[in-house]
Amino acid sequence: MSRSRIVIVGAGFAGYEASRRLSRKFRGDVEIVLVNPNDYFLYLPMLPQVSAGVLEPRRVSVSLAGTLRGVRLVLGEVNGVDLESRKITYVDPEGNGGELGYDRLVLTVGSVNKLLPIPGVAEHAHGFRGMPEALYLRDHITRQIEMATSEEDPAESDARCTFVVVGAGYTGTEVAAHGKLFTDSLAKQHRKAGNELRGDRLPRWMLLDVAPRVLPGLDERLSKTAHRVLAKRGVEVRTGTSVKEATKEGVLLDDGEFVRTRSLIWCVGVRPDPLVEDTGLPSDKGRLCVDEYLQVPGRPEVYSCGDAAAVPDLTKPGEYTPMTGQHAVRQGKTVADNVAASFGYGRRRPYKHKDWGFTVDLGGIQAAANPLGVPLAGPLANAVTRVYHLAALPGNRVRVAADWLLDALLPRQAAQLGLVRSWSVPLESSSPELAHSPERPGGAEGRPAAEHEARGNPPTQG
Repeated sequence: MSRSRIVIVGAGFAGYEASRRLSRKFRGDVEIVLVNPNDYFLYLPMLPQVSAGVLEPRRVSVSLAGTLRGVRLVLGEVNGVDLESRKITYVDPEGNGGELGYDRLVLTVGSVNKLLPIPGVAEHAHGFRGMPEALYLRDHITRQIEMATSEEDPAESDARCTFVVVGAGYTGTEVAAHGKLFTDSLAKQHRKAGNELRGDRLPRWMLLDVAPRVLPGLDERLSKTAHRVLAKRGVEVRTGTSVKEATKEGVLLDDGEFVRTRSLIWCVGVRPDPLVEDTGLPSDKGRLCVDEYLQVPGRPEVYSCGDAAAVPDLTKPGEYTPMTGQHAVRQGKTVADNVAASFGYGRRRPYKHKDWGFTVDLGGIQAAANPLGVPLAGPLANAVTRVYHLAALPGNRVRVAADWLLDALLPRQAAQLGLVRSWSVPLESSSPELAHSPERPGGAEGRPAAEHEARGNPPTQG
């Protein structure tokens, strides 16, 4: 007799945890299939360290085959779900189509960059949701500093040394904090080599958000710590401010100021993967509606969790759990237990969380954290943050620790590899985890990869 099959779509925090837990529960009694565009789990919280040259890319990329025993990996982007026939369709990395039947389906497709109807943003900004975008940003930052040193026009040199980050949540705050340290280090290296910047200032970083403070979703004490560290480091924090228009020459702020820049980094938040709405199942603001057991009402064989699901928050009746990594990890474990229970392995349980605190890595020896509600700042918070990341990382811990040690002892490596160009990482993409090319289909819908260029939009700078 053939084994029952569980298909998990997406290997983010929720999908990875669900796969790992299910493999340990069934131990081969049920076939577990994980469908994902890449063969690795990306530890997103440390991605800003990749863009700033602290960590090498493979340190935060954990092999799926190497860490998920008993889980069959299928490389591909899912582009359709047939609920009646109980099968999914996908496109593999070489453009070939395939399909898989399932007895249980777990949709953990995650999220993509959140877009706003602001003129020029789609053409001139880049997001920060996947490894290609982090690698592009690291090269782009390095290139701008290098070009600024050879630029004769001081105004142009200043523009190349100005970096604008929009969105002061987790990602934007950490990108700005690490980025400022990185560009200061690059400028220092060039200065020692006799290549002075032509402008009248050091590399300039701006962090914008319409909210009244940085880290608006977290404890106010964490916000104040982060703001203080950023300001002391030289990052210009502009709260209550956003971008009105983006152009090739820079950005127009909603207060009327025009900032000349070649670097617009979009970190305003995320939205659920478009595949959720394509299923035709009930959704709320793009998130698939599920019950407290992470099951789709009326479809007992379909489960969902993580950023793609609207999970009821049992601690706050009437609300949904936020789209955070902590929730995704815990929901992945819960959904695994509930799927196993549907086969007679154990009992199902509702998802109910308890916050253990948050950590924000601000680069160097600075961080903000509140483990168990105790506010910490400075080196102690940094130690707590690093211990937390090492504990949460499912692999590569020794390599990450080694990179941290080398970064403390040696100057940052400034070489740009040039492997990811600006047109490879369009902001408007349904698959930010993949670098796009004209030869490769762009997303789950099979759109051209350089979709923003195909619409007549010119490629962005860099």
